[in-house]
Amino acid sequence: MSLHNRFVSDSKDKEPDVLFVGDSLVQLMHQFGIWRQLFSPLHALNFGVGGDATQHVLWRLSNGELDNIRPKVVVLWVGTNNHGHTPEQICEGIMAIIQVIKNKLPNANTLVLGLLPRGKLPNPLRERNAKVNLLVQEAVSTLPHASFFDVNPGFVASNGSISHQDMYDYLHLTPQGYQVVCQPLHAHIKSMLDKPAEN
Repeated sequence: MSLHNRFVSDSKDKEPDVLFVGDSLVQLMHQFGIWRQLFSPLHALNFGVGGDATQHVLWRLSNGELDNIRPKVVVLWVGTNNHGHTPEQICEGIMAIIQVIKNKLPNANTLVLGLLPRGKLPNPLRERNAKVNLLVQEAVSTLPHASFFDVNPGFVASNGSISHQDMYDYLHLTPQGYQVVCQPLHAHIKSMLDKPAEN
């Protein structure tokens, strides 16, 4: 809640072009050099909260975090913490968040980042995340104001394992992991910002 309140007050004197919102993968990005290097120059705000699932982000965005800002692009990265939810439920949660963004920021584009694989070796959570990505990709494909972006550069090796050099606990990214995720993401966001707005 204290983070949420800080975001709401932060947003009153900021004019971001890009808003990142989501869980710890968003929050931690802010703590690495990659944020200052790539995203600060784009006038980006970071509203990441560790441990957030889709319902938390939905609540936060419905309760003030979008009320004072007009970003052109909202980057949404959430869903891997939705324990006990089916891929279909997680997809519904993500779509509900996109709808709130659309209602509050009618001219913004939402960029939904694909969930990363997780766990050292193949496991049900990894399968669940992959299924979520398929569902979300399909669901946003018809929306003019939202798009899907797969940020996984191929973290899973041919033997099915993930290296701790990319994801130190097989869930969160290392600085090296962020580097390979964020370079193409930065280029993609930049191209979105450079596009003339469609009303």
